[in-house]
Amino acid sequence: MTSTTYDVRIWKITQRKNTKGKVTSYAVRWAVAGKPFYESFKNFALADSFRSDLMSAARKGEAFVKASGRPVSMVRTNEDMNWLDFAKEYTAMKWPNASASHRRGIVQSLTSITTALVSQRNAPPQRALHDALSWELNPTRTDPPTEPKMAEATRWLAKSTYHVSALSDPEVVRQITDNIGTKLDGGRVAPDTFRLRRVILDNALDYAVERNLLDANPLDSLKLKTPKRSNAIDKRSVVNPIQARTLLLAVREIQRAGPHLVAFFGLMYHAGLRPEEAAGLKKANLSLPESGGWGELHLERAMPEVGAEWTDAQARGEGRGLKHRDDGTGRTVPCSPELTDLLHEHLNRYGTARDGRLFRGERREGRISSTVYGRVWAHAREKAFVSTVVDSPLAKRPYDLRHACVSMWLNAGVEPPRVAEWAGHSVRVLLEVYAKCLDSGEQLARQRVEQALR
Repeated sequence: MTSTTYDVRIWKITQRKNTKGKVTSYAVRWAVAGKPFYESFKNFALADSFRSDLMSAARKGEAFVKASGRPVSMVRTNEDMNWLDFAKEYTAMKWPNASASHRRGIVQSLTSITTALVSQRNAPPQRALHDALSWELNPTRTDPPTEPKMAEATRWLAKSTYHVSALSDPEVVRQITDNIGTKLDGGRVAPDTFRLRRVILDNALDYAVERNLLDANPLDSLKLKTPKRSNAIDKRSVVNPIQARTLLLAVREIQRAGPHLVAFFGLMYHAGLRPEEAAGLKKANLSLPESGGWGELHLERAMPEVGAEWTDAQARGEGRGLKHRDDGTGRTVPCSPELTDLLHEHLNRYGTARDGRLFRGERREGRISSTVYGRVWAHAREKAFVSTVVDSPLAKRPYDLRHACVSMWLNAGVEPPRVAEWAGHSVRVLLEVYAKCLDSGEQLARQRVEQALR
């Protein structure tokens, strides 16, 4: 008995609706040698693309495989490279030269992209699907997942992911760009997250062209709307010196982790350090007088927090160069007398980690956890502020201390090029981000108007 046939019938696309009448999926139905086949898609573009492939093969007189119901050419394409296999190959290619945070960004972006390129028939829950993809796309994980829901989702993905050629249809790519802009809960992702995912999609499609899996990058011919991004700091989040000192005193009163983190938050407020810069600061980076004078901080490396699964050393933090700087290029930041005293107090009381870092985890020598210092900061705000202020944007995040520091430098009259050098910004970005926080004589101008009204 022959395994192929030319006896093919293809019907129109049908919609599947829920009890409220909302369309939940689109179905393509066809029959091969009298045997019915069915494929479900989450959007019309994917369903129409799949049906068009079937129709094109039938018009060309191509044989269809009885067992799978697919044209011979489509079966070959699927055997050559489906999207999941391609995504795993692309990730493995990028992995060796990518930082830990960029590796995480690649996997998260490809996870979002891949969920738009799977059949909706008998699909597992979205959370299980995302977890399975995060596991599958990580080249360091060679064993299958043991958690039952993830394992089931992994098996489903292996047979339900479309082939790369589906992306030759611009409408399919347009649906993908919609998907990468959406969270699991249906909300919109941040503009920076969307931009990162868009860049990774564009790069992956270029790689598909390089691998001769696509004739051209379909993104090149699409006009897509990109979410607008505002770099400006919310002036309401910036604390004044009295509020900052009140918060540092409150941190000191938080049991267990609080006293250990006073200097950590002090570095953000008095020296404008980013959290990952403070986390990676070592005793060797300090040039301090004995007490009560100006010193210097010589920043060389930052230690951003990432999951152990993204680092070569399987550690939660991985050292890297400073942001916006070539690797190996540091910067020097002045250390005020007040910060000098905080750092001396910290060193005398807690010493350093084995590698010389000032701050370390509670139980291990690893990076100080953002969960720990975030929890301490939340408690300190509750202790220092009344409830109405706690609910406001004022110093909502530890990072707002850095914003307060840079704003304070500018309003104190320090020239922007010097502030930009201290903060690790370009002058253009500095003024763009902190424009709303500059006083620039606002109070004096209001006093003049008030005097004129009298």
